[in-house]
Amino acid sequence: MRLHVGCAMWTHARWPGRFLPDQLPPGERLRSYATWCDAVEGNTTFYATPARSTVESWARQTAADFRFVVKLPKTITHERRLTGIEEDLHSFLDAIEPLGPRAHALWVQLPGSFGPADVGVLAAFLRRLPRSHRYAVEVRHRAFFEDERSERLLERVLAPVEAEWVPFDTTTLFQSPPTSDAERDAWTKKPRVPRRTRALTAHPIVRYLGRDAESRTVEGWQAWLDTVAGWLREGRSPTFFLHTPDNADAPKLARAFHEAVRTRLPELAPLPEPQPIDPLTLF
Repeated sequence: MRLHVGCAMWTHARWPGRFLPDQLPPGERLRSYATWCDAVEGNTTFYATPARSTVESWARQTAADFRFVVKLPKTITHERRLTGIEEDLHSFLDAIEPLGPRAHALWVQLPGSFGPADVGVLAAFLRRLPRSHRYAVEVRHRAFFEDERSERLLERVLAPVEAEWVPFDTTTLFQSPPTSDAERDAWTKKPRVPRRTRALTAHPIVRYLGRDAESRTVEGWQAWLDTVAGWLREGRSPTFFLHTPDNADAPKLARAFHEAVRTRLPELAPLPEPQPIDPLTLF
């Protein structure tokens, strides 16, 4: 029984000295982060396919059971909208190959303009993908959340290839007006769609966005505790990604969510203790 938890990144300006050691070389930051969380969103790959040597470094810094949910480049999903992408896709798959089993799922995040009329394009794209990887799709068009026919249409496309539907739960953010610059920025950029809690596969993936105030974030994730515990009881292996608008305390909050699930499922193994920030000394 495993619940993996993680953040949107493995380094952040507010983390050194708190979650990561100060002055840590870039090539060691993921290793340190991986003592706090056992999963991470691969958001950087959305902007450019990484060099294979970079991905080899990611693999060296993480255990074989660490989970990367790696986002496909925007040239594939947003610019070409899943058509005429064979060369870019081949380059991407080759680049991430060193991750091996750490590539838990390849994440197809689609733009808000990608709606029910485009589902046929998605179906054709998913059918062409190699079965050597697991896939997860995130949609942002409101029809998929508010129109039952559109929802079922998408589920019928995902089911044959065992692709998961990734919900991005932003309901806590939009419950009340923003109170910080980070929250105001998130209000302009994040999708405003209803919460979805239905899992399609044995490996559900959740992206949850709270608030800058820890208490608001914890209050907002209460709805997920029973859902995630229920998935674990069913034999599923979920991954839960914790976001806040500023992400300043995200690693700590991700671990707190894991521990909150353990209060419902004591048989769930705890996360390992994080790496100490400062070297231990005798004096």
